[in-house]
Amino acid sequence: MSAHQYDHGHTVAGWVGTGIASIGAGLAGAGVCFVSGVLIAGGLGVGVVALLVTWALHLAGWGKGPGVRPRAEWGWRVRDSGASAGHDECLGCRLAGRRRAGRVTEVVLPVRGDAAGESEVAAAVGADSGR
Repeated sequence: MSAHQYDHGHTVAGWVGTGIASIGAGLAGAGVCFVSGVLIAGGLGVGVVALLVTWALHLAGWGKGPGVRPRAEWGWRVRDSGASAGHDECLGCRLAGRRRAGRVTEVVLPVRGDAAGESEVAAAVGADSGR
């Protein structure tokens, strides 16, 4: 049995990103101690690189989206099977332009003051509430 009973999200993207970000934080901290703008800027630059590397690994399937993964994918060296389609409620996937197939998008209808327009809006809202 595994050491933990919950999906904590330990992934390759998480570990690599944390390692790179730790180096960047160390550089920025050394820059503060030595009053060096170059080290502070270098540490912040390494932090940006950590963000981009983590995002790229997530999109390549080595990260995880929000929520709990299936138990078979809890190992940190297991690729995410749903990464190529994008994750629901995942900012990284939305920024990359990934959308799940079959996702319902909201339709905005013009509202008219007459009764016919009100019935169209009510029908659209009623059809959309089944999601």
